[in-house]
Amino acid sequence: MEYNTKQIQIIEVAERLFANKGFAGTSVRDIAQEADINVSMISYYFGSKEKLIEALFNVRMVESRSRMENILQNEELTPLQKVNIWIDTVIDRLMGNQCFYNIMMREQLSAERTPIISDHILELKRRNIALMNTLITAGQESGVFKKNIDLGLMTTTLYGTINQAIATQDFYKKINNLEALSDEEFQIYLKRKLSVHLKSIFKLTVSNEHHIQN
Repeated sequence: MEYNTKQIQIIEVAERLFANKGFAGTSVRDIAQEADINVSMISYYFGSKEKLIEALFNVRMVESRSRMENILQNEELTPLQKVNIWIDTVIDRLMGNQCFYNIMMREQLSAERTPIISDHILELKRRNIALMNTLITAGQESGVFKKNIDLGLMTTTLYGTINQAIATQDFYKKINNLEALSDEEFQIYLKRKLSVHLKSIFKLTVSNEHHIQN
């Protein structure tokens, strides 16, 4: 579904509030006040708060799928190069939009889950796994990837590592004596470190030793 400029603005405001206050703790009135619009406009565009968060997940899923499909369709790249670009894409997406992933983490760690959000998270994960499976299968069929690759653990390693780095970045700064860096400098530094670390792990995880590529 296509959303107009005003709808995207409302979705982005709702995303920030859901990340900071939780879905249950955010009212439609809160969203309207923050977006500087009438409550009736949210009802007009989305119908309800539940439909609004559904729109948010739709937007983020389309972005994720589009990036992955662009990688898969690029025939000039080797399978391992595609994996490396995919890793950088996920790092950029998670670190560049921490509000959305705060919503996901809040929901998954909560003792009282919101069914509509849990369902959307499950669907997002299923789509990511399906696209990733296509990428890995292509590498296996060409003989450069191992046959016994656990996709579930691969995604856990990727997303878990990045999410942990985001959640504990202040601690990471301290133990590595990086507190003199500005926030922007540190984000660049952390992205680079994550990229090198994860690519090294995934290269060993997926590549046949006789077909290891750069």
